Amino acid sequence: MFTSVLMIEQPLTTTDVDFVTSLHDDHMSFVVLMRPRGDEDRLLRAIDDVALGELEQAVHESEEPEGEEAARPAAQALNYSLHMLRESGSEAVGQIVDGHPLDMLRGVVDETGADEVIVLTAPHLVEEFFHRDWASRARHKVGVPVLKLYAHAADGDE
Repeated sequence: MFTSVLMIEQPLTTTDVDFVTSLHDDHMSFVVLMRPRGDEDRLLRAIDDVALGELEQAVHESEEPEGEEAARPAAQALNYSLHMLRESGSEAVGQIVDGHPLDMLRGVVDETGADEVIVLTAPHLVEEFFHRDWASRARHKVGVPVLKLYAHAADGDE
């Protein structure tokens, strides 16, 4: 069985699930790590929104739940994503990222013997430019291949 650690920031869409489950011919097992939004990311998200021409979204970044308020939506997103992966025939477990995501990622990779890490994320232009995005930083930390993919719009928004 091929095991992937899947780092996500939003619920998986049907397209995301189809894509990650078709990456390998083997039966797949996923460990999903869901990171709730953090206050420290607000400015970077707004800059990314502006750079991508999504000015309306940039204006509303301050309305997004963060910190403790983001925990419940993150848990719901994780549960939904696990359900979608299981419906596809894959094995899937997951947890909310508590603390530094890369430290947790390294521990999960070591503990599970994962074959790869998949970072499924929205574009983060500023972080990517300076190689401070999750995938770039994870490549130096986990000891397995790290694949960076862009998440699709929410089902129904595509």
